[in-house]
Amino acid sequence: MEVLLKRDEIAAAVARMGKEITRDFAGESVVLVGVLKGACLFLSDLARQIELNATFDFIAVRSYGTEKTAGEVQLIKDVITPLRDQNIILVEDILDTGLTLTFLRKHLLQHQPRVLKIAALLDKPSRRAVPVQADYVGFQIPDKFVVGYGLDYAERFRNLPDICVLEEAG
Repeated sequence: MEVLLKRDEIAAAVARMGKEITRDFAGESVVLVGVLKGACLFLSDLARQIELNATFDFIAVRSYGTEKTAGEVQLIKDVITPLRDQNIILVEDILDTGLTLTFLRKHLLQHQPRVLKIAALLDKPSRRAVPVQADYVGFQIPDKFVVGYGLDYAERFRNLPDICVLEEAG
């Protein structure tokens, strides 16, 4: 596999994002909402870079579709933390088509947070199907299938420390 982003590059981007969040929410607390399973590693590293009172919770969705139902998203695990009047940062591993993040953004806004921001480690704008942008982005990447640092292919490769291009999946 070709290494796209090395672990030290990832660590530097996560540190930068943590500083941005710390600056933007100075003196306030934040709730990080990680999207399972891919964002687990990113969320844990990001939380350690935020110099604020930060708690976290997780949400899980399933994306599926046929030709007629392409892009449907189903909530399979909701947060248990009360989010009303909280500063929420939705933490996602990759912003791709935008369908999942659009669904999650709409869902989390129903919880009536004070603020809702999106942190995405990777952004693949060439695949965007709906207009959505992250407030905090680690890297913009080309349209390649990537694994590692939480990203998987059929539940494999999540534990790789680098982000790599998986040619046979693309």
